[in-house]
Amino acid sequence: MSEIVVSAKSSRQLAKTWPYKRYKAFERELQSAAADWFTTRGFDTQTKKPYCLRSRDLWHQNIIRSDVVEYIVTQKKSNAGKNSFPIHKYIHHGLSSQAMIFNLVGPLIVRNDLEPLKKAFDSAGQEWRVVTRSAIFEHSDRNVFNEDSGQPTSIDLVISGIKPSLFIEAKLAEKEFGGCSVFEGGDCDGANPCRSSFSSCYLHHIGRKYWQKLEELDFINSTFEKSPICPMANYYQFFRGIMFAIINGGRFLLLYDDRNPTFVRTANGNLAGGLWPFLNTFLPDSHRNDINSISIQNVVNEIELCGRHQDWIKTFREKYGIVSVPTQVGINHS
Repeated sequence: MSEIVVSAKSSRQLAKTWPYKRYKAFERELQSAAADWFTTRGFDTQTKKPYCLRSRDLWHQNIIRSDVVEYIVTQKKSNAGKNSFPIHKYIHHGLSSQAMIFNLVGPLIVRNDLEPLKKAFDSAGQEWRVVTRSAIFEHSDRNVFNEDSGQPTSIDLVISGIKPSLFIEAKLAEKEFGGCSVFEGGDCDGANPCRSSFSSCYLHHIGRKYWQKLEELDFINSTFEKSPICPMANYYQFFRGIMFAIINGGRFLLLYDDRNPTFVRTANGNLAGGLWPFLNTFLPDSHRNDINSISIQNVVNEIELCGRHQDWIKTFREKYGIVSVPTQVGINHS
């Protein structure tokens, strides 16, 4: 009796048929673009990481325009002793999302020209209702969650003077929404306090109001309650940001790179998954209209189309390797 030989593809061969872009490929694109940008300008970078400046003290070289650097420094000084204006630890990194949003929106703020941003948000279904508006980087308020020590919840960009205000979280090369430091530090088993008692959470024990606010905003009566694993353990930043926006009478908006499969994953131009649509399933119906998303590429497109920022927007594209700007709009998964 002859033996039947079954021919099967190896895992390496099958990997090549995966229909979605892999994160590592996206990361390499960004690293290459950042390294080239620093090199052509003669900036001093780390030997093993040419996409990162040698020192955090050189962070200003990671910002395209000097007037934006001046604006950031002024804002930081004016907030000293109040709600802090945190300059992130890795702002000198070419893949820093904070540096990215400074580079993308900073010139619009300095020139008092937020119209391209308005058009980009309109295309994402986030109507911008009035003319009078202001934009503030790194907004925080310790009173919202009683964060009386440590780094409070901070929003990358808040646009106010409109109804509702927009609370924007920027993501570039991140692979996650930030998790809970207590869980990451080994002081929590990750069990969902909703299934036992809020008092089983260390943060609740020391007076933080996260669980109290989640309950007040009806999050507990959704998929949130059914999970045996605490949703806050791995997605702490996501829920804090949304609650912060809602409590302040605003909406939460994710600004993401559409090449990054972490947050919005597509195949052949169609939505296929990602953290953003997944985490939306934890939202109660009453708050599904309080969130939205928009791609960095869409904002770049509107800035170019307006014709008023040609002196820097092409440099932005070069710095972040955005070689073409698709017409894709933001995705609302409500």
